[in-house]
Amino acid sequence: MQAMESRGQKARPVWVSVVGARPQFVKVAPICRAVEEHNSRRGNGHIEHQILHTGQHYDREVAELLFEQLGLPQPRYNLGVGSGTHGTQLARMLARIEPIFKSQRPDWVIVYGDTNSTLAGALLAARLDLPLAHVEAGCRSGEMGQPEEQNRIVADHLSRLLLAPSQHAVDNLHREGLGTIADTFRRVVNVGDVLMDALVQNAELAESRAQSSLEEFGLEPRGYYLLTLHRAENTDNIERFSEILKAVGTLDLPVLFPVHPRTQHILVVEKIALAENIRPVAAVGYFDMLVLQKNARKVLTDSGGIQKEAFYLGVPCVTLREKTEWPETVELGANCIAGATMESIREAVALPQRADCGGTNPYGTGRAAAEIVRELLSRHGGKCASKSTTPEREAQAAASSRTQSQAAGLGPA
Repeated sequence: MQAMESRGQKARPVWVSVVGARPQFVKVAPICRAVEEHNSRRGNGHIEHQILHTGQHYDREVAELLFEQLGLPQPRYNLGVGSGTHGTQLARMLARIEPIFKSQRPDWVIVYGDTNSTLAGALLAARLDLPLAHVEAGCRSGEMGQPEEQNRIVADHLSRLLLAPSQHAVDNLHREGLGTIADTFRRVVNVGDVLMDALVQNAELAESRAQSSLEEFGLEPRGYYLLTLHRAENTDNIERFSEILKAVGTLDLPVLFPVHPRTQHILVVEKIALAENIRPVAAVGYFDMLVLQKNARKVLTDSGGIQKEAFYLGVPCVTLREKTEWPETVELGANCIAGATMESIREAVALPQRADCGGTNPYGTGRAAAEIVRELLSRHGGKCASKSTTPEREAQAAASSRTQSQAAGLGPA
């Protein structure tokens, strides 16, 4: 069978997941598992699911460790685009992805979240008239100057299937005219959050590493804060970056700081000295990160994914940004938006926060990936109705899954 045959002539559907950054490796893992489960059932048609790794995350050791820990198949393609300006990175991605898409003509191109890899995959799928599905569709921070926000909006408007993690995200899409009765091109579905799937699937293994992980860093449960910083809005503005670190340096407990490679580069180039209570360490693996989050007094972060993981784990979160694309975590009292000033950060850390949000989880039941596979199969070739998610699926996606994570050992301690 030749590579250039039409989609209608293929014996099996071909899906290509475009990933390139650490959070996307975690998000694609439940999809891979759901595809494997589908393929293992007798009588089901076989799905050929290929991973295209752009190489946007350029720390090879961390990337390879994540693939190994999460049991991911090796990428069919690894483009190795590396770091650079937005223009340079996008240009490399577009040039290297285009011949792959042209030869494969996948039945679905699947993009995840809000990175430059998301944008590149979405632009090329649309330009080559390939069906595009966006996992984590509908998330909005309201900050149009933020690269991630721009990437989300473009990917959503180019997609035929918008796979939203919550009803709030569905509402955002409807406000933009996507997936409404008048929109005959796109379908919007509330499937829940694949990060919840990943946590439920890996909770037991992560918990088995808890004691050794804490001992490695000399930490006691609830005896430290966990800090992550990597977004350009914080790290590229040296005054803002320094103010955050100064504020964290005045806190009353040790602060473990797994340093993103890009952040480490800025620390070195700008010769930024850290306070004695801040303990920088190399980026850690997925399981260790879950353990470190679960046992922290509070998590301080500018990462969207870590905001949600802290919420799922029942650990109060302080977000070092002005807004968040996950407002449900704030509404439920689990997340506090602190900004980047000394006063606001110290105030947010001192603020009493709920660790247990009463079993409320607007992000689904931990079965988002299975729902995504069903949606992709039912719309083979991208033929999507304009109707949005059914009430039954809305109810399922809004149901609590906290009891599942507690049973697996990663609920509130």
